[in-house]
Amino acid sequence: MDQEQFINFVRQRGLAVIATRGADGAPQAALVGITATEQGELVFDTSRSSRKYRNLSAFAQVAMVIGWDNEMTVQCEGTADIPTGTDHDRCLQAYFAQSPDGVERTHDPDIVHVRVRPNWLRYSDYRPGSFVVEETTLGN
Repeated sequence: MDQEQFINFVRQRGLAVIATRGADGAPQAALVGITATEQGELVFDTSRSSRKYRNLSAFAQVAMVIGWDNEMTVQCEGTADIPTGTDHDRCLQAYFAQSPDGVERTHDPDIVHVRVRPNWLRYSDYRPGSFVVEETTLGN
C-alpha cells in the first residue's frame, strides 16, 4: 500500500480505533473520527479531559486500526502530537473537509486536534480471491 492508497483508504472509512497507554501502562482503546492529510498524517479531535488526551500527553506512541468492513483493514503505529502553526492549519483543513461538523466543536475550548504520523502500516485484505498482507515502514 503506497501513501496515496493509504490516504484514500482512511478517507473512505473515516473511523479508526486508537490504542494508547494509560498511566499504569495498561492499554486503552477508543473509536475516533479521522482523516488523512495529503502527507499521510492522521488527524482527529478529542477532549482535553479524555483519557486518550491524557495518555497521549504522557506517551505519544499509538497504534490504530482503520477499516474492518469487507475484510480489509490497515493497522498502523506512529507518534501523536498536537500540531502548531501552519501544520495545525493544514491538519484542520483536511479534518474539516472530512468532518464538517468538527468546525462547530472547535468553539469548545476543551477540544484539541491530534495528528498521528504513522511509521509502520500493515494492510490486510482477506476477501476471497484477493488475499493480501503488506507491511510498510514509513520515514516519519
